[in-house]
Amino acid sequence: MAKTPLSKIIKFYIRFTPSYSAIGYHLRSIFWRNRPNDFAGQTWLVTGGSEGIGAAAARQGAEGGAQVICVARDAAKLAAFAQSVRSPQPVTYLTADFSRTADVYALLDRIRACGVRLDVLIDNVGIQKHQPVITDEGLETSFVTNILSHHLLVKTLLEEKILKDDAAVIEVSSGGMYNHRMIPDDLNITDASRYLGPRAYGMAKRAQVMIMSYWRSQQAHLSQKFYAMHPGWVDTASVNRSMPRFVALLKSVLRNHEKGADTIVYLARERPRQKRDEAIWFDRKERGTHIYAHTPDPGVRPQDVVNKLDSFLTPPAH
Repeated sequence: MAKTPLSKIIKFYIRFTPSYSAIGYHLRSIFWRNRPNDFAGQTWLVTGGSEGIGAAAARQGAEGGAQVICVARDAAKLAAFAQSVRSPQPVTYLTADFSRTADVYALLDRIRACGVRLDVLIDNVGIQKHQPVITDEGLETSFVTNILSHHLLVKTLLEEKILKDDAAVIEVSSGGMYNHRMIPDDLNITDASRYLGPRAYGMAKRAQVMIMSYWRSQQAHLSQKFYAMHPGWVDTASVNRSMPRFVALLKSVLRNHEKGADTIVYLARERPRQKRDEAIWFDRKERGTHIYAHTPDPGVRPQDVVNKLDSFLTPPAH
């Protein structure tokens, strides 16, 4: 595999560091008007909620009065996080491994059993792999974790009206999508000779944006909101594992978890109107989803992405 030219790497950091790092956050936040978080009476579901950006959003939701249900793989981490939150209502949690659709179907069973209806869904769980890891369901791990399970969760919660008619769904996407054109047939690459970790990750993140556009059109008769957001460059455990050199280079200017979660909480609180059919929110502002000429493809619709994702879903027999 050819190495990325040094000149391209330098241009990348010069272009994006001032905006995506904590520098950009601090400069933009000077002009923000903040209101108190009042989420009393709401119920939130936060995936990837045991640490990092998800935990920071969950904490602010709970401290604002919401009943927050966090979902992650590790029960011990979930319990420790729940115990650390001082809020009007205790944080509760459910375990699920989003790399397996069977776990998501089981999670949905437990949500049904709880009898709750959701005001806010934050789909935050995500990973990046350097090599393909095939699950026992025959699918590539990052594909299932980053997009297929997200789609399954949103689709089912909407179909079963567990999401309220005025609910907000927030997908935590990434600037990693900007360099990748959507090719639905390449979302689930299991062949190691064709797999590129950053591309698999970026395509899944672009798919997240596109499925929010799809649901926005499908649910337009209701007051539901569907957002994709970009948290900026955040110093998370996941980024440290997958991009250690990136973290080492930019450690001093990376955003902390609270800064990464800021736009999530803003969207949950303010529910701003989105003007574009397809957009990504970054630092409290709606932004375009393409910054390079090679990524737009008018021949690929959000419906095409949804159809591809649906083709991988096989409900378990009961």
